Amino acid sequence: MASNKPQVSVEAFPYLRVYKDGTIERLAGTEIAPTGLDPQTGVVSKDIVIVPETGVQARLYRPELKTHKPVPLVVYFHGGGFFISSTGDPYYHNCLNRLAAEAQIIVVSVNYRLAPENPLPASYEDCWAALRWVASHTVVDGGVQSPEPWIKDHVDFDRVFIAGDSAGANIAHHVICRIAEEDPVPRLSIAGVASIHPYFWGVESVGSEANDPVRKEMVDRWWSVVCHSDKGNDDPLINPFVEGAPCLEGLAVCRKMLVLVAEKDILRDRGWLYYEKVAKSTWGGTVEIVETPGVDHVFHILDPDSEKAKTLIKRLASFVNQQ
Repeated sequence: MASNKPQVSVEAFPYLRVYKDGTIERLAGTEIAPTGLDPQTGVVSKDIVIVPETGVQARLYRPELKTHKPVPLVVYFHGGGFFISSTGDPYYHNCLNRLAAEAQIIVVSVNYRLAPENPLPASYEDCWAALRWVASHTVVDGGVQSPEPWIKDHVDFDRVFIAGDSAGANIAHHVICRIAEEDPVPRLSIAGVASIHPYFWGVESVGSEANDPVRKEMVDRWWSVVCHSDKGNDDPLINPFVEGAPCLEGLAVCRKMLVLVAEKDILRDRGWLYYEKVAKSTWGGTVEIVETPGVDHVFHILDPDSEKAKTLIKRLASFVNQQ
């Protein structure tokens, strides 16, 4: 007797299944936290549409500001392998409430479209459009048609930062390089980039990856779900060190970079390699790396009350506020 159970076509274990009938089942990152006042931090959040053509939204965060002076802005790209999670994910919502409060900054968290419904480069295009939307607030006449008051009235546009974790850190890299390549108008002055547990990969093993075959096979499989590329894991979008990848000197549009890695993360050695390549390039900015011992990928989001998570948030706040 034939089974009525739908057959799996693609599986990105342990987060997503695609069935042969086209149905997509996400096994994580589907919960949505409401916006509004967060009683723990005093931060207020709201969702707005920022790219009407595609329906892309952003979740904005505004702390109870302790100054009347303009404050830094962080444009944040969430992680999730390009195929799960959102700005409304309770883990990210909680994390960014804490970051906004600790750093006393405005945060724009971009809700980019996910694969496989929207294969790459859709996520990159959405985040690029979001950055252009932020930049449009710097134009007095001819800028955004309906300026966002939280940005227009409170942001110091000389202190705009880009940050992201995992897939979001990957996106941050490409967005920065694209500024250099396209020289958009208006052009933001990017004060810095925070690359948190960046999701880069490649066909050949780096460092300790070969010693963790189970997780390596898992990560190897993810890219084929989100990007239809004949280059596989050596596509320039996922491997920034192959031919055709954006030149690292393009990072010169920002003044400084912070790379954060976690000791037990299988992506750790890629993060170190990224730091080393940037440090040896001629981009001209300052780059530093911090490794958190004894923890795994995006630990600060999954276990926000741990002392190490609190330390990481304080480090991010310091990076943004250092003149």
